[in-house]
Amino acid sequence: MTQRILVVDNEQRMCLLIKQSLELENYSVETAFSGNEAIQKVKSTAFDVVITDLKMQPVDGLQVLKAVKEIQPSAEVILITAFATQETALQAMKSGAYDYLIKPFKMDELIIRVGRIVEQNAIVAENEKLKAQNTQPQFLSGIIGKSKKMRQVFDLIKRVGKQDAAVLIRGESGTGKELVAKAVHSESDRKNEEMISINCAALPETLLESELFGYEKGAFTGANQQKKGLFELADNSTLFLDEIGDLSLNLQAKLLRVLQNKEIVRLGGQHSIKINVRLITATHRNLEKMIEEQLFRSDLYYRINLFPINLPPLRERKEDIPELIAHFLSAYPDKIMSPAVKLELMEYNYPGNVRELENLIARGAIVSEKIIESIDIRSDKDLTASVNSSSHFLTEKGINLDDHIRELIKQALALCDGNKSKAANLLGITRRRLYSMIETHDLN
Repeated sequence: MTQRILVVDNEQRMCLLIKQSLELENYSVETAFSGNEAIQKVKSTAFDVVITDLKMQPVDGLQVLKAVKEIQPSAEVILITAFATQETALQAMKSGAYDYLIKPFKMDELIIRVGRIVEQNAIVAENEKLKAQNTQPQFLSGIIGKSKKMRQVFDLIKRVGKQDAAVLIRGESGTGKELVAKAVHSESDRKNEEMISINCAALPETLLESELFGYEKGAFTGANQQKKGLFELADNSTLFLDEIGDLSLNLQAKLLRVLQNKEIVRLGGQHSIKINVRLITATHRNLEKMIEEQLFRSDLYYRINLFPINLPPLRERKEDIPELIAHFLSAYPDKIMSPAVKLELMEYNYPGNVRELENLIARGAIVSEKIIESIDIRSDKDLTASVNSSSHFLTEKGINLDDHIRELIKQALALCDGNKSKAANLLGITRRRLYSMIETHDLN
């Protein structure tokens, strides 16, 4: 975003010289040749920086400073004067001036001070953006994504939420299947009851059976008292069975009977117990292939697959990565991520999906002092290898260099939220050269 600057000086030659110097740095600059004119412009136009001479008549620089702070408190003011004393400097700082310069000064000194303000404004804006993303609802029930594929997932969640149909969520490990299950539950009429969850791959068969169906006292060694199973605990609510593809054939048969009869029998029990449970399941396995190999029951498959939701892997929705980074990074408010790291994270293919991205950021935040650099997120060689494999390289077929340059400029501007100074640093070029390249490649 272009920074707007107001230069105020009753010495018109000086005023125009400062304006010209700042415009060479690609700032948007307006001038005022008196304190009164400056105050009127501040009332009608928003400025990021106001540079004003101190000695002016009848309205001096301190009066301009006071008016700016009343009208636009976020604007920073730099005072310039040939008659600076300790008393006037102290008065200026107490009134809210960012800095002051004594005439004559080198124009580079002024440009450096303005650059500091611009950098400070960018950090404040980024922090405000992160705070807003951290406090406002993220898209749907905590699931982050603006890509077309994720919008389709959100639409399916809303459509099936009010229904009582069984939902099968499919996707690679780390794509957020449990988050989707919670979202479906929160969109349903059962949302006031707690959703009950269990990972079918986490427990051996005998223990999983007792967890699902419960048991009576004395049902087996160690069953010293009656225990309700998860189906009973989920009565009038939702039961989420994660990794259902890991369920044994024996338990698949028992689960099928529960779904058909809507009742369970505790281990060691004689009486059936009616239940009203909405079932949501998830798997990363190819259930169709498992049916062919007789590892999964086809009749159970058709029971649980009334409404399928397929989650895309992160590598197929990379446009969601910046929002995910901002979300995970907001858990570490004292840490800042360098643009170079963001670029690496955008290029990586994530075999572990969203969970892996979250872990990389957590590692970087723990290892880094303040700014998360590339070395902080490289816990192993996979990230480096993946990024390098996706980098541009020359082949015998050749490449279109202009297309690569254009794409890199677009990526840099996107990662820096349009801040051309930061984008130029990220690309290792001057800001003037970046502007020239933007013009050359028609990216205005």
